[in-house]
Amino acid sequence: MVFSSCNNKMDVPVMPSPAGPRCEPLPPVDASGDADTGVLHRRGLLRAGLGLLAAGALSGTSIANTGAEQVRFFQIGTGTTGGTYFLIGGLLANAVSNPPGSRPCERGGSCGVPGLIVVAQATSGAVENISLMRSRRLESALVQADIAHAALEGQGPFDKAPYADLRAIANLYTETIHLVVRADSGIKTPADLRGKRVVLGEQGSGTLVTARALLASYGLSERTVKPFYLSPAAGGDRLEAGDMDAFIIVGGYPLPSVADLARRVPIALLPFDDKRAAQLVKRLPHFTESRIEADVYDGVPATQSLGVGAQWLVRGDLKPDLVHAITASLWNEQTRSMLDNGHPRGRSVQLATALSGLAVPLHPGAERFYREKGLLTDGQAAAPGGSAIH
Repeated sequence: MVFSSCNNKMDVPVMPSPAGPRCEPLPPVDASGDADTGVLHRRGLLRAGLGLLAAGALSGTSIANTGAEQVRFFQIGTGTTGGTYFLIGGLLANAVSNPPGSRPCERGGSCGVPGLIVVAQATSGAVENISLMRSRRLESALVQADIAHAALEGQGPFDKAPYADLRAIANLYTETIHLVVRADSGIKTPADLRGKRVVLGEQGSGTLVTARALLASYGLSERTVKPFYLSPAAGGDRLEAGDMDAFIIVGGYPLPSVADLARRVPIALLPFDDKRAAQLVKRLPHFTESRIEADVYDGVPATQSLGVGAQWLVRGDLKPDLVHAITASLWNEQTRSMLDNGHPRGRSVQLATALSGLAVPLHPGAERFYREKGLLTDGQAAAPGGSAIH
């Protein structure tokens, strides 16, 4: 199945062409309220018919004769196509989807939520994802823990505008800061970026927020470097061409944009292993020490870095039964196989760490699932910043 969208608008994939996927607008969904809310009947199917037919053709199942079956669409905001969010989001979308006409789970078919078609939506990243959820244009999104905390509290890019109804499904895996330079650049530490041309991430990305904090820890700012606000792929292209000196991206390795660049030109990753990096961890409590292993990228040795949790968040107004079903689908055996085989970071998505370092409270539907599994007991509640507290 392919349930991923190809630009920054609300899209569903339609029949592919040699030039790549073509997109059409996704009908709006409201998964809160009465039982029929957010359900698309035959008229809705006709609006997205080509997309559904494409999904059915690619999955080997037929959905043309759905009859009175009901279909619901659900979106996961991810990030740029050059980052890990988009790839992991696609895996999650496939795992949780269960379109009409799918083979039953017990017969080797989809074990997702019956009637639910989930789309992994490309966006600029975590900050935009929060804004899209707040405006009810997304039901869920992947978000850095520090960005989620800032949104909940009305800090940083969400200054004085807290998003109190932001809720979590799970902590997924650790993202790491990548500060990428050409191997022959002579740039050895983040402090050497003064006066350099640096891609700080796209507007609306969590990377940009982290990059600003990183610069501040090394006595730098957007006034002391020459900042550019580009996607990771564009940053890599400009670095290869010699038009940029460095670019920053936060994501779970291996990142496609960095791996692709490393195959084209020798690169280096700058380490975060000094006192100023330790100060950054103090300023951003959701960050921890992390390490990018050797040869993840061609010719790049093991590099000390900083990491932050990637978390799957939802709007608090979504119906508990729906979120419970999505959470159960996330942690079934079929999803385990998809994650293990779909991306190296997928193996890090584990039930045992689903409640670790949560930046926002659990959604009631997700909380019910974890209680049923014994990860939360009576008198406990999942707490932002930790696993569980009494």
